[in-house]
Amino acid sequence: MDFNKQAYFQRQTTLTEIGLTGQDLLQKAKVLVIGCGGLGSPVAIYLATSGVGELHLVDFDNVSVSNLHRQVFFRVKDIQQPKVEILAKEIEKRAPFTKVTCTNKAINKNSILELIAKYDIIVDGTDNLQIKYLINDACVLKKKPLVYGSLYKFDGYVATFNVLNGDGDYTCNLRDAFPEIATDIPNCEEAGTLNPIVGIIALLQVNEVVKLITKTGKLLTNQLLIYNSLENSQLKIKLKKNKSLIFEDIFRNSNYLDAHCTTQDSALLISSSNFKKRVKDSNIEIVSVINNLQTVIPFEVHKKIPHKIFDIEMFIPKFDKTYVFVCEKGIKSYDITQKIKNKFPDLAVFSLFEGIEKY
Repeated sequence: MDFNKQAYFQRQTTLTEIGLTGQDLLQKAKVLVIGCGGLGSPVAIYLATSGVGELHLVDFDNVSVSNLHRQVFFRVKDIQQPKVEILAKEIEKRAPFTKVTCTNKAINKNSILELIAKYDIIVDGTDNLQIKYLINDACVLKKKPLVYGSLYKFDGYVATFNVLNGDGDYTCNLRDAFPEIATDIPNCEEAGTLNPIVGIIALLQVNEVVKLITKTGKLLTNQLLIYNSLENSQLKIKLKKNKSLIFEDIFRNSNYLDAHCTTQDSALLISSSNFKKRVKDSNIEIVSVINNLQTVIPFEVHKKIPHKIFDIEMFIPKFDKTYVFVCEKGIKSYDITQKIKNKFPDLAVFSLFEGIEKY
């Protein structure tokens, strides 16, 4: 079917603040969306249908059952398929005037600077604090505007960082809002999240990108918007620029890895394929250390002891058993496995590699 571009964008170009000039700016814009889950997937769809000319999507994850309640552009039949590929196909169905490409792997310190250099605006749709700081620091170094979004239970956070001012300086960035990377904040998998807040924050991010491209309205620069869905309240916190930060040094000296994501000893791991062969063996004792007791585990476990209350001193093993500890991503289970192996060197104990997400 042939589409008439003027008819497609008519409702938007009718706005005098946008018009054909603003629409042309959108068509010429190149936007990078990092993270294609709850925030990134609606961001990408709405940016495409708004007329952004070029979108690149980055995510390493596959669609899982637990995504579907809030990541509404994925369907049941998409489970176990790469998010970026599914999302790119959805955009192609809806947005004939947008060129969409994707990268199905995680960003890292080695690749991010080269990646973001190609785009006008960067959108952060990730849920990993370390990666959020990596994106922020890279944007500061490459002088790229960053539209930030994050979630915590019923709260959402939005800001537009690192925009060039009229005086030649750049507006505040993530480290002006939160100078240090917090280590005790659970992600949405552990803390939970409500469907509507995800969409609300994603669309606020889209709104910032469209305003930024079309030079319309007032941006959320030098401030952080906090929206609470239970109270329908919002608060704007003013931010002050910390000009003493040397981002070249910060970037060079940071590895941007979770403190728990250290190199894992293969001798303490059991692969998903090997575990599937042994999961029903009589001598296997499977222990879940997932904090959320409501998480669906795709096999029967013998005990559920949340990682946050697991006491190694209270653990009394049976040495005729082989213990397999499991969690969502294989990080908490590896932590427990290491500690138990240190205390009981002769015990057969393993962590399910990459957790139930990759089972």
